[in-house]
This record gives sequence, structure tokens and C-alpha cells, in this order.
Amino acid sequence: MTTTVKGSVGTAHVRVEGRDKVTGAARYAGDVALPELAHGWLVLSTVARGRVHSVEAGPVLDMPGVLSVLHHGNALPVDADFTVPLLGAPLKPDPSIALFQSDRVPYMGWPVALVVAETPEQAREAAEALVVRYEVEPFDIAFSAERPDAVPVYGAGGPGLMEKGDLEAELAASAVVVDAEYTTPEQHHNPMEPHAATAHWDGDRLEVVDTNQGSPYVLDHLAKAFSLDPASVRVRSEHVGGAFGSKGPLHVHQVAAVMAAKLLRRPVRVVVTRHQMFSLVGYRSATIQRIRLGADPDGRLRALEHRALSMTSSVHQYVEAAATTSRVMYDADAHRTANEVVQLDVATPSFMRAPGQAPGSFALESAMDELAEKLAIDPIELRIRNEPERGPMSGHPFSGRSLVACFREGARRFGWAERDPRPGVRREGRRLLGTGMAAASHEVMAAPATAAVTAEADGTFTVRIAAADAGTGARTALTLVAADALDVAPDRLRVHIGDSDFGPAILGATSMGTRSWAWAVKAAASELRKQLASGTAVPPEGITVRSDTTAEIAALAQGEPRERHIFGAQFAEVAVDPATGEVRVRRMLGVFAPGRIINPLTARGQFIGAMTWGISMALHEEAVMDQAAGGLVGADLAGYHIAAHADVPAIEAYWVDDPDPDDPVGIKGIGEIGNVGAAAAIANAVWHATGVRHRDLPLRPDRVLLAGGPHA
Repeated sequence: MTTTVKGSVGTAHVRVEGRDKVTGAARYAGDVALPELAHGWLVLSTVARGRVHSVEAGPVLDMPGVLSVLHHGNALPVDADFTVPLLGAPLKPDPSIALFQSDRVPYMGWPVALVVAETPEQAREAAEALVVRYEVEPFDIAFSAERPDAVPVYGAGGPGLMEKGDLEAELAASAVVVDAEYTTPEQHHNPMEPHAATAHWDGDRLEVVDTNQGSPYVLDHLAKAFSLDPASVRVRSEHVGGAFGSKGPLHVHQVAAVMAAKLLRRPVRVVVTRHQMFSLVGYRSATIQRIRLGADPDGRLRALEHRALSMTSSVHQYVEAAATTSRVMYDADAHRTANEVVQLDVATPSFMRAPGQAPGSFALESAMDELAEKLAIDPIELRIRNEPERGPMSGHPFSGRSLVACFREGARRFGWAERDPRPGVRREGRRLLGTGMAAASHEVMAAPATAAVTAEADGTFTVRIAAADAGTGARTALTLVAADALDVAPDRLRVHIGDSDFGPAILGATSMGTRSWAWAVKAAASELRKQLASGTAVPPEGITVRSDTTAEIAALAQGEPRERHIFGAQFAEVAVDPATGEVRVRRMLGVFAPGRIINPLTARGQFIGAMTWGISMALHEEAVMDQAAGGLVGADLAGYHIAAHADVPAIEAYWVDDPDPDDPVGIKGIGEIGNVGAAAAIANAVWHATGVRHRDLPLRPDRVLLAGGPHA
């Protein structure tokens, strides 16, 4: 089903920076060497709520190599009361970036000091020796469905509450009703490369070498936070070792590096430790979701309610909009979706791969499976019977909806037709085998970007755009797009990214990075090709063409309203050991409709990586709060479990032909969709293996054992 396209786009290419990465030539934010570089180490609060009574810096300042101890008593002013534009809407930063501006401690792991020393070892030793005394106050971290202070909140998924029709009447009139609660735990990003920032001031000009998902975005934040002229700030982030949403917003380590460099008048680097990442760089909130489905005997939905509760901090409001997925997937006479949030004394959650959709799909797609069981209808057939012709809540037409094609192709490749629908009957030795599936969707978006393409005198071409490649293969994809637009071989191009000096560009997030950047690159390269075709001679300094897609993106937004989404279908086979409760995923398959695929090699890697994360989400990942102390238990990769190589089976990813007619390259996006639906497919497969429904992630062995089911 993969489309073959003439030219570079659509053909497999290894990463253009691959050799540099595997040989160590690629330099990340924590690798950059600067003369007189000092090192900062953050000190985090050990209480969950209260005030800093004192920071006993004297003894630490006498330790070898220590240059300074920054805290609320001596910090530079930092402003967090501003907005930055994101997707056409004003966005306020997390107020925690106002580093050391108060003695207030709103959660455990809040930064209370920064120790700066000549070496990282000296900084760490001094930071661990620093004594901070607190006035401790009672804290509240109780997250439950019974919270009376939970309120609907507008977030990335739109309004907090959306409804149509008479829900209770349609439920009462339904032949079959599913009413169940599903939970997902707190989850953390943990990219391979820790967050790091190196700041250097040259007079009034600030340069930051950082690991982020959008250098212009970080520049905008830093300029406003420190009241700087944006023209006097440069942010570079050439190589990024994973991000998954955690390197999008501005965080305290970047602010700390800038502040310390300003005060000490020398470069300062701050690297966030793995332990510190659990409270400083965001995470996915735990969710409690109630689904109510009402259907006729033939499976047609009469009622769909999805209430999703998540938590946020007491200093900033962020909602994990898990109910959003139900606004798109299936139609019903009555719809009610609510994204609610409760403020607790916890760190602020943030965007994490497929925000909202990943936990939301687990609840919705598990509930649809329960409905299929009650109706004795094949799970795929039930979903097809509830395919909407238009957006269930918006009423807008779909720009494309190839979900049924994904179902059909996935069922064919997975061998779904041979499946015995009865649960708990298939065995292999003492293990119970089962198969499950789930649907997936993710919004398609695009944002303005600028790009510059230069024809060099030696016959090569240089592309400059402030894109970010966090392991997605974006740099390679942009190389292929530019090569086709110029009608040249990819090896005649050099693509430079990750530098705010290249001009405005959207950050790499919500599957819109490559789509938005490719739009700008193609526009500049196409115009340059026209100039060269006219016979214009290339001077020694080259010919440069710049593009700005602001007008085109605005025209798309102002056109006929449409529901724009990526769709997919996930399939999983599991083996469950009833004696130990162990669940093993034996194989997975995903079929997606992601628009035009630029590079099949890296695209397949994206899909497989996201599906692997789905295994991790379903079976392993779970951050646990210490109810007595108010912080996380085991905030490291020993206590926080993720899927290892032994947990990852044969995973296959395919796609159906589905180019976006409104995009000049045909792209929709692929970064998030592979993570959506994966956990639900695995959970549904566990039900099929055991006959026992699990509504709480992760599917730990103890939960499987306690739930019972068929025995060997």
C-alpha cells in the first residue's frame, strides 16, 4: 500500500547527520566547549509545600571551586507574566520560570538554589552539601474522581466541556450500555539526552546553546523573561537527543544558566539530572476517565459521554485533554465530553507525546471493545458502523478520513479474520493468547515558518531554517523536499537547522514540525529554481531566496472549516502467564493514514518507536506518589520502569495512500499517531486472552493475578 513517488521524496534515505551521530562528531548542548566555562547544579526542595526559611550558603562558598550560590535572596529579576503566540493563540508560560523570585515552595522538587562551580563535580558536591531550611505547610496531593474542586478547562483539546443532544434520555433508550472508569498513571518523558543549556553573554548580547524543540520559541521566552531585545538573543540547538514534548516550553535550567552567566560574567552550563527531570521538565498527568456508551442492538451509538479528570500544579494550569479523542472518533445522537482538572501541590504537567489522545484513546477504545463484547459484534465492524460522515461535534466535513482503509488493511495483514472471538480459549503451553485492536487519531496542524535557500557558486545549495530534529529525521526529510523542489540530487544540499538567527519557525511538536517547515522550504526552493531557470548567473556570494508562509497558513485557516486528522488502526497479540501474571506482547501491527511519506525509512522508525512506547505505557510505566512525603517514589530509571529490548516484539508499521490536498507537499504528520491506540490494543488483547477486563494501566503482573481468569 506504500506509494512510490518519483524523485527523492518517498524514497528511503539514511539520515544525513547519521555518520556524525554514530562517530561522536555531532555536538549536543552538554558537549559544547567554551573558555572559562562554569557549571551550575540545581538544588531542589525536599518538602512538598511551604517556604524557604534560610539558605545557608556560607559553608558551601568556602568549598573548592565554588563561585556562587544563587537563591531567592540574591537572584536577578525574572518576569513570567507575559504571553507568547502558539498556533495563533496567546500562551502564558509556567510561572516557575520566574526562578528564585520568591521563598514560596509549591511542590517537592521545586528549585530553591543554584550552586555554580568550576567543574560539574565541584558543583554537585557543593549542591548536595547545601543546607536549606524550610517552614513546612500541609500539602494536598490526593487525586481522585470525587474531588469537588475539579473544573472543566479549555486546553489543547478545545473547550473544557462540549455537548449535544439529551445524554440521559439516549442512555435510557439504549439497548446496551457500557458505564466504566479507566485510569492511567503519571508518566514521564525521559529522553535519552538530558535537558541542558549553556549561556554566554557578550556585552548585552546573549547566546544560548540549548536542547529544545524550537530555538525561536525559546528565544521569545528568554527575551521576555529577562526584558531583552529579541535581536540581542541567539539560541542554537543543532542536535537534540529526544524530546517528546518535554523540550518545547522554557524550563528553569535555561533561566538558571542565563542568570548565572549574567551575574558571573562568564559562560555557565546547567544540566538537569535524570532524577531532577521528574519534577522540572513536565510529565503526563495521571487521568481518571469515565466512559458511558449507549447503543442500539445493531451497535449504532445513541449516547457517548467521556469525562476525563487530570491534575495540575497550584501555580500553573495545564489540562491533559484526554476526552478530546471522543470528539472526533465516533458519532452519536447525544455527545458529552469534558476535560476537567484539579489543582494539587504537584509539579506542573506538560505536553507529552500525543497529549490527551494517548490516555484518552485507552479509555475510549477499551470501552468500544466492551460494547462490542456485549453486543457480540466484531470490534472492527462496530467501529465501522459508527463512522461519522462529518465531525461529530463540529459538523464540519473531514479533509480526509481513511480510518476504514486502515482497518481493512490492518485486518488483512494481521490475520484478523482467523480470530476466534471467544475470550480465554487460545493457549500455547500454559500461556493464554489473545489479540486486540484499537483505532487512533491525531489532529493535523500547520503553522507559519520562514526559510532561506541559497544557490552557491560551486553548484551546491544551502538551506537554513530554525527547525528542530529531536530524532525524528526532520533534517533528512527537509533535504529531500528541497532536493525535489530544486530538481537536484540530495547530496548537493546542506541543511542547517536549530538556530534562531535563521528566522521565525514553529517548534517541532504536535506532529506539525516537518509539515510546517517543509512548506516553507519548498516555497523558497521553488522560487529559487525559477530564478535559476531564467538564466540568472550565480555570483560568488550565491543567490538566496527567503520564504514566509504566514499568509498561506492564514488563508488555510480562514478557508472552509474542516476536520483535519491523521487516522490509524493498531493490532496486538499478547501471551499471558496465568501463574505469574506476566503479559508479553508477541507482535504488533499499525496501519496509518499520515499523508504523504517523505522518507519511508525514518517514518517507519517513528511509527515503531511510538508503538514501542505504547507497550511501555500499557505494561510498565507508572510514576508513584509518596502520599506521606508528597514526592515521587523512585524518580529514576531504576524505579520508573520502561520497555527494554526484551519487552519489544516484532513490530510492523504500514500506511495507506492519503496525501493532504491542502498541503503543498501532501504531509499530515506522523510523530504522535503511533502512540495513540497502542495501549488500548494491548489491553483489549489481554481481555481476549483471559476473559478479564483491565481498566487501569499499567497491566502489572499483580493486577493480572488479582483479577483472576482462566487458569492453566
